[in-house]
Amino acid sequence: MNNNDSKNLEQMLADSAKQHHHLCPRQVLGVRMGIMAGKILQLNLPQIDKRLLTIVETDGCMVDGVSAATNCTVGHRTLRVEDEGKVAATFVDTVTKRAIRIAPRAGIRRVTQEYASADCSRWEAQLKGYQRMPDDDLFIVKDVELMFSLEKLISRKEKKAICQRCEEEINNEREITSGETVLCRSCVGQGYYRRPTQSDENETLRDALMTRTGSQSFLSS
Repeated sequence: MNNNDSKNLEQMLADSAKQHHHLCPRQVLGVRMGIMAGKILQLNLPQIDKRLLTIVETDGCMVDGVSAATNCTVGHRTLRVEDEGKVAATFVDTVTKRAIRIAPRAGIRRVTQEYASADCSRWEAQLKGYQRMPDDDLFIVKDVELMFSLEKLISRKEKKAICQRCEEEINNEREITSGETVLCRSCVGQGYYRRPTQSDENETLRDALMTRTGSQSFLSS
């Protein structure tokens, strides 16, 4: 990295640490991913518009690093989590439609010791090594094709609908339609939660009553 890159990295790490309340190795990876994405896609980052869309493949520390480097956030609808449990991210230029996926190379944890003093702990070696390793040694970069419509994902902020079952408002064209029927994803069984049925409510009430009377252990035996 040249001097300008080092200054940018130092500032972005400081921004990430401020948000996260400390600095850890995965934040460094996230910041380095964001910086590298900006170089490859030829975008000025952190962005002041919404041109770059970032899809991270896990939650946690790495995401704060990515956000600090790119200024992609959930609130701006430029940061999304597709939780695959991987420290990796796909960066999409919404103008050119080019998408690149950046992931750490296998075994880089062991390599970081070469970039730190011998008395460093493994955690310290990763923290320092991830800052010092060349991009090509640290990451694998691949052009990828999205499996969904970018236009539908971005949608239009003024587009709204009302679910005909729960009567809640649906934004960003996320409704499910069948003929003239409009429903939200939860009401058609595609949500991440479900509303308790009457039998569920009765079972919960029964369990609560048994616990109060001390009969729970008797019935369970």
